[in-house]
Amino acid sequence: MGILDRLKRGLGHQDLLFAAALVVLLAVLVLPMPTWLVDIGLATSITLSVLILMVAIWIDRPLDFSAFPTVLLMATMLRLALNLATTRLILANGHQGLEAAGGVIHGFASFVVGGDFIIGVIVFAILIVVNFVVVTKGATRIAEVAARFSLDAMPGKQMAIDADLAAGTIDDKEARRRRRELEDESGFYGAMDGASKFVRGDAVAAIIITGVNVLGGIVIGTLRHNLPLSTAASHYVTLSIGDGIVSQIPGLIVSIGAGMLVTKGNLRGSADKALVGQLGAQPKPLYLAAALAGLFALLPGLPFMPFIVLGALAAGGGWLAHRSAQRAAQAAAEPAAGAGAAAAEESINDLIRVDEVCLELGMGLVPLTAGRQGGIADRVKKLRRSFGLEFGFVLPAVRIKDNLNLASGEYSVQVQGVEVARETMMLGRLLAFSPGGQEIGIPGIDTLEPAFRIRARWIDAEHREAAMRAGLTVVDLETVVTTHLAELLKTHMAALQGYAATQRLLDGLAQEHQRLAADLVPGLLPLSSVQKVLATLLAERVSIRNLPLILEALHEAASFTRSVPQLAEHVRQRLAMQICRGLAQEDGNVTALVLSPEWEREVSEAIIEEGDQRSFVLAPSRVQELVGNMRSRIGEATARGDWPAILTSAPARPFIRQLVERINPTIAVISHAELHQRTRLRTVGQI
Repeated sequence: MGILDRLKRGLGHQDLLFAAALVVLLAVLVLPMPTWLVDIGLATSITLSVLILMVAIWIDRPLDFSAFPTVLLMATMLRLALNLATTRLILANGHQGLEAAGGVIHGFASFVVGGDFIIGVIVFAILIVVNFVVVTKGATRIAEVAARFSLDAMPGKQMAIDADLAAGTIDDKEARRRRRELEDESGFYGAMDGASKFVRGDAVAAIIITGVNVLGGIVIGTLRHNLPLSTAASHYVTLSIGDGIVSQIPGLIVSIGAGMLVTKGNLRGSADKALVGQLGAQPKPLYLAAALAGLFALLPGLPFMPFIVLGALAAGGGWLAHRSAQRAAQAAAEPAAGAGAAAAEESINDLIRVDEVCLELGMGLVPLTAGRQGGIADRVKKLRRSFGLEFGFVLPAVRIKDNLNLASGEYSVQVQGVEVARETMMLGRLLAFSPGGQEIGIPGIDTLEPAFRIRARWIDAEHREAAMRAGLTVVDLETVVTTHLAELLKTHMAALQGYAATQRLLDGLAQEHQRLAADLVPGLLPLSSVQKVLATLLAERVSIRNLPLILEALHEAASFTRSVPQLAEHVRQRLAMQICRGLAQEDGNVTALVLSPEWEREVSEAIIEEGDQRSFVLAPSRVQELVGNMRSRIGEATARGDWPAILTSAPARPFIRQLVERINPTIAVISHAELHQRTRLRTVGQI
């Protein structure tokens, strides 16, 4: 096995290598190290710090270096462990000369310090001030503020994501990605707030370690090795200062990297592109800087060449920025002429585009979009889920927007661009009503509950408890609006179940049902017929969630008819168990009003069949009489607390349904063919 193969195999076990590195790091804290190994460690520390700085410069955004807090901890522990190892070498071998602690410290002590420990003390002190007071303190403060602002902004950003999801602007996958990014951002800035303390503590530790080395070295050198005081001070102070500088230079580099990371904020791209792109984007500041540098070059006593060269560079940068701006303007102008018509066409298309469902709010109701429990946007999202579970209907995106033309407490609901409801809310009040219809004894302003048009009253919030004790239902404005919206959408589900929505339902079928859909559409029935059947079912609030069973029924019925009403009736018969289950009361019985034999016969005689087409030709006077009888019997039943369905024959059911819609669209009309064999029927009257 070659060296490269062994290296690749070793890198494949990064977890073991990382654990081994930690063990070695801990061993350095307690075991003495030879000088050659200390030199390797110091060189590694310097190289690692440079690598960290370069990564911080070239990353696109701060979250791309989310491991920085952990890396910072490891780099700090490495420097502290090396400080301890060099302390042992300095105190043990410092009397032998400047090479006692290894070549790296000797090199810094002789080259950077110049062999004069007084200069070394001054340089070390300046490095400490720059690192501790300037860079580290500023980066720490920025990290603290960024962490606090990130946590404070999280609820608002979360609500914005939920609002976009409810409005259909983004899908669930994009919402999850944004939430995960938001969590990562909060965790990163929180970790940076704590990690910045590592750098600060490292600077403090360097001061203490250097002081201990100086004092301990002088004592050991003079008392144990009998060195003159001046010689001991020269050796130990020079070595200690060299050790401190070797430690502080990587620390300063890492501090600069941390500072660049937290100060980058929302800038995108590497630091050089972001800074050069913003500093050199405008020619005017560069021209002014060039003029000022030229003025300094002409002042007596100041060096001419540095300022004139810098002025020339600034002037050249301004000229390049000016040319770049001109080229960008020309590039934008060239396609603008050809794209003008397309842009106008696009804007017209945007203008005439109609939202499937739109909820417009007056300015006083806008705060409801972000209420205590997520607001209207969150409730609309839950509404979409409930429609899917109850009816199998995919509610289209509900666009929520403000409308200055509405009164402050008004809201308007539009379906396919047509206003279907407009109501006025009493801001700052609650709506109280009695489901049973009893009198409302709480003071307030009388009104009608928007969704069900029952008597209600706007009451003050302080009367909530009294109203609830009186058996009244008390709801806030958000609940009023969303309940009304839900009832309106139930009424208009058939209109919203369009061609595209039906296609999406078929595309979303499980793999085992795709063959059924492919055999039915378009071989036996066009998609428009399937869409109309589903819309017919939804118009009577029959769930289409069991779509495979509906498609099977359509497959059967397509062999003898293409009439949408007859297709829908056959599907209803196949859904008999579901329909009866939905109509069953708490005791399991289906309450029904039965059409009398006389009316059954007369209605049947009024049905005229011409091929697949059927028409109803009952005399208008008899229609009015039948509607009156049904209204009377339904009113009597509901007064007793029953909510019956109307039971009739299969041929008459569609036409009786058309008449019942004049009375109450929520009253179900079922045929004898739709009664499941295990259904318990309880007749409460006859029409």
